[in-house]
Amino acid sequence: MRTFEDSYRHKGLRKKLVDLLQSKGISDERVLEAINTIPRHFFLDSAFDEKAYEDKAFPIAVGQTISQPYTVAYQTQLLDLKPFDKVLEIGTGSGYQAAVLGEIGVQVFTIERQKALYDQLKSFPWLKKYNKIKFFYGDGFEGLPTYAPFDKILITAAAPYVPARLVEQLKTGGYMVIPLGETGAGKVQRMLRLTKTAGGGYTEEVFDNFSFVPMLGGRDGKGG
Repeated sequence: MRTFEDSYRHKGLRKKLVDLLQSKGISDERVLEAINTIPRHFFLDSAFDEKAYEDKAFPIAVGQTISQPYTVAYQTQLLDLKPFDKVLEIGTGSGYQAAVLGEIGVQVFTIERQKALYDQLKSFPWLKKYNKIKFFYGDGFEGLPTYAPFDKILITAAAPYVPARLVEQLKTGGYMVIPLGETGAGKVQRMLRLTKTAGGGYTEEVFDNFSFVPMLGGRDGKGG
């Protein structure tokens, strides 16, 4: 189980992590401060307590991962968050990325398709401090049309294509940050930032390559 003690050692390791992220090109002070503030070890099994502040992805439940801090920081920086932004996150996972968004102060709507992860997050008391995070169990490809439109959409898994339903739920001028491409051994995805245009389409900016777990449809692998 997780440990909920945040020691001076943990805080020192976070500071070193922030220094590393700065050296790798993360410059948004709000993103760096969020990562410096949030105890990442809370989101991992206690077996990873000493490793939680390495810039690495680690396994969590149901075959998923917590993204490496650099990936979280990189995607968050690309969102170019503004005060009062309404952000849709596809793939809650461990909840760490949602916490980073919440720490920055935007309104977060986050969808998880794995019931075990969703239930775990709903009962994670530390996350209750972020009253602007709303958790949903559902199919990320479908988004949350009831709550649309969104200023920003963040996809935290490798998408095989740009989901049309999500583009529809983005405000004109809004950003979608999405790792696009095939998954599997040796495969990488291109990080894209899409900007919704007035006609309902979008323009693309292409950034670095990353490696994500695949984005799947339905709930718990059923449907989609």
